[in-house]
Amino acid sequence: METINCGLELKYFRPRGMQVQLTDGHIIEGYASLFGKPDQGGDIVCPGAYSASLKIKDRAVKMLWQHDPAQPIGVWDEIREDGTGLWVKGRLLPDVARGREAQALVQAGAIDGLSIGYRVVKACKSAGSQRMLQELELWEVSLVTFPMLREARVAAKGEVPNADLRHLVEALRAATAELAADPARHR
Repeated sequence: METINCGLELKYFRPRGMQVQLTDGHIIEGYASLFGKPDQGGDIVCPGAYSASLKIKDRAVKMLWQHDPAQPIGVWDEIREDGTGLWVKGRLLPDVARGREAQALVQAGAIDGLSIGYRVVKACKSAGSQRMLQELELWEVSLVTFPMLREARVAAKGEVPNADLRHLVEALRAATAELAADPARHR
């Protein structure tokens, strides 16, 4: 297997059946990454890939909006690996305009994905030419519209969205389904 070393990368994620929860109107938690699941680019995160990065005490992993470093929307209070993947829990900040918008969009179902921003420290290629991500330096976890991992799904506990937002949600879901059905067609 060949060793690969790359710069900062982004990995979108939306786990089916492992939904991100929004509680108390601003607490968000769920899996930002799953181990052993290939994403649309063919990459697979290996168990333990985040462990060294999570031990660095003076680096706070940022909660961003759509990977934009100029738009922090909250703080991650807990980030840990378990047997399933990378689990995160944090708070959307209602005093930040984009934080309020993110909260409304998650509650309405318009935003339902998580994505990680990271640098590859160690990776190799499998026999099937998939990149096996063995050690990652985690920089941020974002709320995003279109995650890379098809299985990802975000759920919000809250009020039923109003009619205007329901139409937007349905349009976004239809677009996501179309992209998932034939991703090569939309490049």
